[in-house]
Amino acid sequence: MEDPCLWTHRNTVSAAGLRIVPLPVDDDGARTAELAATGAGAVVLAPAHQFPLGSLLTPERRTEAIAWARATGGLVVEDDYDAELRYDRQPIGALQARDPQHVAYAGTTSKTLAPGLRLGWLVLPPDLVEPVLALREGAHVSAPEQIAFAELLVSGAFERHIRRMRTRYRRRRDQLLEMLATRVPAVRPVGISAGLRVLIELPENGPSAEELAERARALSIELFPVDRCYLKGHGAREGLVVGYAALPEHAFESGLAALGDLLAGAR
Repeated sequence: MEDPCLWTHRNTVSAAGLRIVPLPVDDDGARTAELAATGAGAVVLAPAHQFPLGSLLTPERRTEAIAWARATGGLVVEDDYDAELRYDRQPIGALQARDPQHVAYAGTTSKTLAPGLRLGWLVLPPDLVEPVLALREGAHVSAPEQIAFAELLVSGAFERHIRRMRTRYRRRRDQLLEMLATRVPAVRPVGISAGLRVLIELPENGPSAEELAERARALSIELFPVDRCYLKGHGAREGLVVGYAALPEHAFESGLAALGDLLAGAR
């Protein structure tokens, strides 16, 4: 698994009884050239917008991942994280399209519509379809939500919704970046090209991410240190993950000001 990564994914894999091998991530995405040395039989990748570092898996590393899967018979589980919400370039093609026999593609409406819908999908290699269907025996997914979502897709309404959301969230992202540049220029925003969150790398001579998260909690601001995303609980980067999508429109500017006060006051 990518290291760092979303800890809920790591918990799911651990709960299944599998051993996790960390695969380091840098500014070019997961270091897929190291896959062969891990001895792993599967890898979970978020090539479109890695969480939490926000990196995009480069074409060379995409090729390396596919080559590894073909050579070893391994499985690539592609988490299509934030692929629809890109701001500074066209959406990136899925790994699954390059090798449907070795890539399982996973997507969800949790970011584009609402987490409470509990709607997601898998595009599986043919030999995994029947085993996954067997695992779903007895699991009931509400039909009305699926029918409604299918209608959104067929009618084109979902694509129109995505375009509106891109405009809205890009504006929020730009406001956040402008505030940081004006009020806290010592921090470095990372992973800004897509998604609903930004990683803010902190200067060495200031408070730690844990200290700032604790201060934020007292002000009802939710931040979390990037260290929590690493398998061993610490990484090379000291930073905070900041979301900019959850606040309602009328509260966004005041929330942004409160975040600015917190970070500027901590220097």
